[in-house]
Amino acid sequence: MKHHNYKLSYIALVVAGALTSNITVAAEADAEDNPDGGLEHIEVTARKTAENLQNVPVAITSIGAEQLSQSGISVLTELQQFSPNTTLQKSRGTNSTLTAFIRGVGQEDPLWGYEPGVGIYIDDVYIARPQGAVLDILDVERVEVLRGPQGTLYGKNTIGGAVKYITRKMTGDAEFKVQATFGDYSRQDFKVSGQVPLIDDKLYLGFAGASLQRDGYGEYITSDLPGQDKENYNKDVFAGRLTLEYTPTDNLFMRFNYDKTDDESNSKGGYRLLPSILTDAPVPDSVYDSYTSLPTWNKVETEGMSLTVEYDINDLWSVKSVTASRESYSPTNIDFDNTSLRIFDVPAIYDDEQFSQEFQLNYNSDNLSFVSGLYYFDGESCGHYDAILEVLGVSLGLPGFTAEKSGCNNSETYAAYAQGSYNLSDKLSVTLGARYTTEEKEAKVHDASLFGTVYPKSGWVPGYVRDEAAIAAATNTVLDDSKEWSRFTPRVGIEYQYSNDMMVFASYSQGFKSGTFNPRAGKPEPAADPEIVDSFEVGIKSEWNDNLRVNATLFMLDHKDRQYISVLPNADPTILDQSLGNIGESEATGAELEVQYAATDALSFDLSVGFIDTEFSEVLSWNGTGYDDISDDFTITNTPETTANFAVNYDLETDLGSFVFNANYYYRSEYDLSEKGNLLSQDGYGLVNLGINWYSNDGNWEAGLHMKNVTDEEYLVGNYAFVTPQDDGSYTEGFGGDTTLIGYYGDPQTVALTIGYQF
Repeated sequence: MKHHNYKLSYIALVVAGALTSNITVAAEADAEDNPDGGLEHIEVTARKTAENLQNVPVAITSIGAEQLSQSGISVLTELQQFSPNTTLQKSRGTNSTLTAFIRGVGQEDPLWGYEPGVGIYIDDVYIARPQGAVLDILDVERVEVLRGPQGTLYGKNTIGGAVKYITRKMTGDAEFKVQATFGDYSRQDFKVSGQVPLIDDKLYLGFAGASLQRDGYGEYITSDLPGQDKENYNKDVFAGRLTLEYTPTDNLFMRFNYDKTDDESNSKGGYRLLPSILTDAPVPDSVYDSYTSLPTWNKVETEGMSLTVEYDINDLWSVKSVTASRESYSPTNIDFDNTSLRIFDVPAIYDDEQFSQEFQLNYNSDNLSFVSGLYYFDGESCGHYDAILEVLGVSLGLPGFTAEKSGCNNSETYAAYAQGSYNLSDKLSVTLGARYTTEEKEAKVHDASLFGTVYPKSGWVPGYVRDEAAIAAATNTVLDDSKEWSRFTPRVGIEYQYSNDMMVFASYSQGFKSGTFNPRAGKPEPAADPEIVDSFEVGIKSEWNDNLRVNATLFMLDHKDRQYISVLPNADPTILDQSLGNIGESEATGAELEVQYAATDALSFDLSVGFIDTEFSEVLSWNGTGYDDISDDFTITNTPETTANFAVNYDLETDLGSFVFNANYYYRSEYDLSEKGNLLSQDGYGLVNLGINWYSNDGNWEAGLHMKNVTDEEYLVGNYAFVTPQDDGSYTEGFGGDTTLIGYYGDPQTVALTIGYQF
């Protein structure tokens, strides 16, 4: 694939689709074109220093800015097709909450206080919450997907792996770019960005703004509230940011970022897979249509800032500081039953703040290189929801019923880490790393059982006034506790450079996911201990000539002390049994293959394949006198046994400009959607995507036409199941008294035309 080096304007990472964080800090890596054609030389920062992809003994997929643009990739979830054994999908109930799994490790429930199993980073800044983490991608330098535990360099909550956005430093020239995208479902995206030198070669100001609008893929068929927008799966986002870069001397660099995103896309309604037995509404004709008794509005507001300072002490030593703070606020409406009745409605508020500080001291010589640092994180994750069970309450002779939960899970983390590689000979090297983390969590959970229909605040629905005094009188503090954990996470590796173009490696690494308290607790209960993953890998990085690159990894992992929260009916039908604990362990073995082949200067092929065999090996349940192993009742969710992607790119140079044609086929085999008692599985499916891009000869104009999901495949990405399965395969009513079996789906076929101009 040829690379068109027309002057790219600086577009700082604009986050649309909302995010819990969208900071962009200094990029440390760059992809260099091969002037003679063939494969490009790719540098990555997987080990927090710039290195050639082929020399990094980590299973990593790097997707460059040009590949993203030419493939029409506009949102984080589309990146899963490039990385084997990876799931990045929009969560159930919202359009901007991320479900991330790598090698069968992740977090299914995004409730406040729960920690993710895959870390999301923008440059060196960790994003703590999945709310708003479905990021729109605009002119990032590269996205790296690191597979396997990254506990040494990246710390807690990276037991599955990490996803890193790498952004570019400014070019130093005055630049301005406008871009517009028009597509079906009335899609209209408008973006403007640029940079202005304030002091030549020293001080630069960058700016970016985006308005991203699209009608829904479906609609809310019924909504009994006046003035409701009935678009379902729509998009309504504005994002903006400012960047100030200062380079006072050759060895000192500073960058300050500020960003703000407002996402007012509607809440996402689910598709009823079974007709309701409490209403006369049929199953909708479209999987993107829904019913609801809640407001359809939703909001995600995020705001953040960061300061990065880099200083080269001399040719060997350098230091770096990254200071960042973020906050997000998200009132949301999740209708679990998706009917026009209040059977199981959950209006909720998520409110998060985080502050982080990292100091690095790094060394790089011919035989020894290492990265070391101190890290501090202070996070406050709070929430409030009302489980409205009006129909159930009335059936019990009550004037409706609402179970309210609120509280905070706050954490404070200190860590010290170091990782280095030493060359024992010209061919043999070893890598040793360790991180020591100490973390304290404080949690409060408040509980109230209320008669009637209660919403989180006044005005939630037209005319509703919340009786704060009465609700406060009914509220009890059911959990007020704290706990401290410490963890030492090592990494040991050995690398053998068989030739200049081939390296084999083996490694052992460990990671942990934070312990946590149950934000749904109904009584005092102990915190769940951290999850631990031990991983072993054997891999090869190879380039067989200038045109063929083959990277492969074999891995096995042991996942201990898995956390699980049950959300099941209690003997009392007005109570949900929602206990949290460590339930057992799972294990996985697998293989990953990534092949890039440049057949000619104009024609290239890419293949990635992932295989994984993963299952729960032990889940112990107390039966009154002893423990039973009920691991057969559990399954690893969001993890197909096979993922594969085959892509082709063809470049054509003409007098009218340069054209790039591309196509890819992405396949995911069958996967389950619920960890315990799974009732819904998605059959294997494939997605076909097509694109054509044009670049003017003067480098000012560009255009791209992209069709996604050409065959209009329907595929599940989430579910809610509150039904009772029968031996004959049918379902009867479950919690709430209805047949609530709900599915959420990925995007349908879409077509979009993008036109851009820059100078």
